[in-house]
Amino acid sequence: MADDDAISGTDDRVVIGVIGLGYVGLPLAVAAADAGLGVIGFDVNEARVDALNAGHSHVEDVSDDALATCLASGARFTTSRDALRDATALIIAVPSPLGRNREPEMAYIASAADTVSEVVQPGMVVSLESTTYPGTTEDYLVPAVERAGLVLDEDVYVCFSPERVDPGNVLGTTGIPKVLGGVTAASGEAGAALYRRFIDEVHVVSSARAAELTKLIENTYRAVNIALINELTQLTEPMEVDVWEVIDAAATKPFGFQAFYPGPGVGGHCIPLDPQFLAWRARELHVSTRFIDLAEDINLHMPDYVVGRITSMLNAASLPLRGTPILGVGVAYKPDVMDDRESPSIDVLAKLGGQGADIHVLDDLVGPERIREHGFEPVAGDDLGDRRFPLAIILTNHSGIDYDAVAACADVVLDCRGVYGRSHAARPGHVVRL
Repeated sequence: MADDDAISGTDDRVVIGVIGLGYVGLPLAVAAADAGLGVIGFDVNEARVDALNAGHSHVEDVSDDALATCLASGARFTTSRDALRDATALIIAVPSPLGRNREPEMAYIASAADTVSEVVQPGMVVSLESTTYPGTTEDYLVPAVERAGLVLDEDVYVCFSPERVDPGNVLGTTGIPKVLGGVTAASGEAGAALYRRFIDEVHVVSSARAAELTKLIENTYRAVNIALINELTQLTEPMEVDVWEVIDAAATKPFGFQAFYPGPGVGGHCIPLDPQFLAWRARELHVSTRFIDLAEDINLHMPDYVVGRITSMLNAASLPLRGTPILGVGVAYKPDVMDDRESPSIDVLAKLGGQGADIHVLDDLVGPERIREHGFEPVAGDDLGDRRFPLAIILTNHSGIDYDAVAACADVVLDCRGVYGRSHAARPGHVVRL
């Protein structure tokens, strides 16, 4: 039987083995160490592990000071799978991207399952956090335990607990409620006992599949509602109605409405990807996902709509797209982070640059090196007073940007994020809302 005391926390032997030290795994490791648990962090990236052991964090939400405290507590980071044998629980936080045809790419989870089969020991809880399709935990982790010659719920407990990382969120890893479902009820209880050692609130569902689907429905809900507003934006522009004003008016209703706002598309590591895990699983089950498919189509083509608006605005000013200097403000996928994964802002600017526009970018968080990697010319905020652009586009609404300076340096501004106030009177006359 598993050592229930170690799992529930009635002794001090809990050691968390974290497989994957990216934007999910590293904050988890730090949170566990802060709660007084032992931590062994494993990653196949040797340079990443060396940097972590030297006290240098690559994750925006984990400061070097927080990492130093983690290391001082005895946490260790390694590329050795064998080190994980010393853990009493394993948490898998590896990437789960989509393939070229929008199908789940399972290589990272399969590799992590192989690692589990090599190192899993009696008494362990094994939890998967990587976003994936319902059924993954049973398909990959239960067989991994069985390959090790161990018995589910007798030797090892297996569960799924979806990551809910929100970069920049002050709640952090421990303050965001954790959903968890076991492959069996006993595994769910053991997994919940483990996470309650370092997470403030754990919500247990009936199965791993329910937990897997919970993650997907959270972000599918957001994707569908964002797509609805993006579609309405394309309708209200020819109607000469301000969609932002309409949304704010609708939001005064105290029931039955949640405000979502338009933008140049959707980005990041969740909203553009997670609904496709659900759509892929549905296709396997011969079930159509019309809402999901339509939402993806609208959101994927929102950058094209923005480019069309920009082209029309330049035409109205008798300017060609080719050769015209354009200032893009913000290329991160969301405000106040440096993460530009799946950013629609980059899509917009790349499409404009592909048609010959001279693209300059203001985003001090993402930084000049990364901006140049995308093929754009960086502009520092302090230099705006010396520059002049026929057009500026607000693509990501970082709070640290001087939007008055942006408006002053541009002949016309397309505001895709609503940063210039909620009324016409509050906006400069040359600022146009998306």
